Amino acid sequence: MLDGARGLARGFWTVLRHAAQPPTTLPYPEVKRTLPPAFRGRHRLYRHADGLERCIGCELCAAACPSSAIYVQAADNDPAAPVSTGERYASIYEINMIRCIFCGYCEEACPVDAIRLGPEYELADFARPEFVYTKQMLLDPEKYAPPRQYHADVDETDPELRRQIPTDEDLGEVYRAHRPIGAPIESPPEERHHPLA
Repeated sequence: MLDGARGLARGFWTVLRHAAQPPTTLPYPEVKRTLPPAFRGRHRLYRHADGLERCIGCELCAAACPSSAIYVQAADNDPAAPVSTGERYASIYEINMIRCIFCGYCEEACPVDAIRLGPEYELADFARPEFVYTKQMLLDPEKYAPPRQYHADVDETDPELRRQIPTDEDLGEVYRAHRPIGAPIESPPEERHHPLA
């Protein structure tokens, strides 16, 4: 019986201690709370500085997605007018945001940092087709994203959007320097990375 009274007193003390503190309610939508750095919101596809798409159509993001929300159909890159840095590119890239669980596995699986999850969390809309994000919507959300689901002020807070393209060689640059089998080697021997190259 003494334990029950002690528990009751502890509960009352917790309530009284927090009753004197000011409320932490924010006047949303005028004031939006700051999100933690690891927050995963709306997806976005990225390009290289020269305008070529980072996505090489490897479909690893679709394979890693536990809810099967991503559909990628790859096509061969035209050497005369390449779309991406690899031999292939994503001719169709769609994400069904109704199925997405925002786990971030697609971001982790991508070898060229083509897809990232940003800070956008206001994704409510009225029509189901608005939740199927196409490649154009993911590459240029400013132009093609549904107006209710794109907020420029939130995207501006994303450090990835303000980040400069890294100067060190990422895997996208490795694919850019890819040499098809049988093509002549044009680089001097001292610049080759592999002794058999």
